Amino acid sequence: MIEPEAAVAFLFASILLGLAPGPDNIFVLTQSAVYGRKAGFFVVFGLCTGLIVHTAAVALGVAALLQTSSYAFTTLKLAGALYLLWLAWQAFRATGHNLTINPENRRTYWQLYRRGIFMNVTNPKVSLFFLAFLPQFVDPAHGPVAVQIGLLGGLFIVATLLVFGSITFVAGMLGERLGQSEWAQKILNRIAGTVFLLLAVRLASVDR
Repeated sequence: MIEPEAAVAFLFASILLGLAPGPDNIFVLTQSAVYGRKAGFFVVFGLCTGLIVHTAAVALGVAALLQTSSYAFTTLKLAGALYLLWLAWQAFRATGHNLTINPENRRTYWQLYRRGIFMNVTNPKVSLFFLAFLPQFVDPAHGPVAVQIGLLGGLFIVATLLVFGSITFVAGMLGERLGQSEWAQKILNRIAGTVFLLLAVRLASVDR
């Protein structure tokens, strides 16, 4: 088991990391603004599901493969970049009528949930970050390392829900107000497309 002091320190550090501007929280902000608060929470749930995958990868040693294999790392990051480019294309071609917050036209919650998963899982930097961050709070004297990493991953997900949930609430509230204006919807779509494009370029250019 993890010492309570270490768990509290880890949770606090995770919250601070979640507050730092990065691809995931910017992604949550834009999606919540475009589709609304409830939809934004499904994106957050998808991202957290992706964190479960990264936690398991660290516990099983898969993340070490990404660190040592340039082929695996490049394949994963290019898949993520292509997906982001596809999202950017969808956002740029959208109008105020086909990407509105109206429930009849919005993306389904399942689509947004999957979008969050894919966005997170295809970013190899997350696995490498977990590989470097989680073991710092692990003590082999307190039980199986894999179990401790799993618990730490759970705490990181709690921190992510707290931070990203707050972002979703605020951005979603703003988006719902702007959603009544077709002009505002078009602007939100263009902003989202630009963010996706920049994230794709950033992901495609990262090194291990």
